Amino acid sequence: MHSQIPELLAPAGDFEKLQVAIAYGADAVYLGGTQYNLRANSKNFDCTNLAEAINYAHAHNVKVYVAVNIFAHNEDLDGMHEYLQMLKDIRADAVIISDLGVFDIARQIKNLEIHISTQANVTNFKSALMYKNLGASRVILARELTFDEVTKINDRIADDTFQTEVFVHGAMCISYSGRCLLSSYMVGRDANKGDCAHPCRWNYSLMEELRPNEYFPVGEAEYGTYIMNSKDLCLVGHIPELVKSGVSSLKIEGRMKSAYYVANTISTYREALDDYFKSEELYNSKIEHYIAELSKAPHREFYTGFFAPSNTTGQIYCANNTNSTHEYLGIVLDYDEASGFAIIEQRNKYSLGDEVEFIKSKHSQKISEMYNSDGDRVSSSPHAQEQIRVRMDIPVEKFDIMRGVVKKMRCR
Repeated sequence: MHSQIPELLAPAGDFEKLQVAIAYGADAVYLGGTQYNLRANSKNFDCTNLAEAINYAHAHNVKVYVAVNIFAHNEDLDGMHEYLQMLKDIRADAVIISDLGVFDIARQIKNLEIHISTQANVTNFKSALMYKNLGASRVILARELTFDEVTKINDRIADDTFQTEVFVHGAMCISYSGRCLLSSYMVGRDANKGDCAHPCRWNYSLMEELRPNEYFPVGEAEYGTYIMNSKDLCLVGHIPELVKSGVSSLKIEGRMKSAYYVANTISTYREALDDYFKSEELYNSKIEHYIAELSKAPHREFYTGFFAPSNTTGQIYCANNTNSTHEYLGIVLDYDEASGFAIIEQRNKYSLGDEVEFIKSKHSQKISEMYNSDGDRVSSSPHAQEQIRVRMDIPVEKFDIMRGVVKKMRCR
């Protein structure tokens, strides 16, 4: 059996998602400030919130890596040294950097740990070794690598002072390691500054120059075509290969996604990792279970990306949306042991008699009794984020997420 369990690294787009990631088993989280990171439309963290997030994570023995991974233009460098120094002062465990100019500034700050972003396109051991020699402590490898390539890189460069990290789950970009100008070109929104409009997931038709407004479908099915729309990466069935490759950290994509997605994905990969290190036989017996659990959160069709190439295409031609077998109904804010009621903040409507599941406590029940914040007995929860007292069959914890079966799924 292998000696070291890889770090499970979770996305934290806001403080609630950070708390959820920690509650469901993340060893570390990555997040962004309000500047210099590639998720401009995530809520992110201002300087005060960053300090609070880091303190909260450290109190739970969880590391925090802060993304500073834009490709900087001259004006972006103004204030960069001060920002990076602030991150060091509030005890960020590392910064994630893709730009060599930003990297050079970060190296001037004593004891600031630097991770090299997947945006840097590291695809070989020589590139990784260069970053190691320049002072980085980890490189997040490009997503365009096979298991054999990842293994060979680790065999040549990984040691106690230098680590590798790989993405194992989440959305994939049609462009090489996310280095895309399509959004900038089409709508003036810069993907490399965190403002991607995702035109790769739009439905396209052809229009000939001399036939304006006459559209010719580029059809794969009756739904239309999404010629650049990628499936989602899912490597939960390849834990043995990931461990044997020597990677130190397994990264989940999704800072823009919901707390439900974070909880469901982190809890499933946590279970898979722990099962594998208990017994490879146990892990192998549960692979279908892991896939079924991951399918309960919004996702596109899964595939293994470049890590384990197969004969199946990585594209989705019928739609650009996501599907799930279950939907996010609410999150537990508190539980009163004496009464047996939980306060649940609503995320989607649920009603008396509905069958629901709780992720953290791993139990199912029917909703038998519920009250609104005025103490009135109610039959449903139609209002967004209203707080409802729900009778529980068993005790639950804060951040336990309640979900229910989706009645109708869209094209996949």
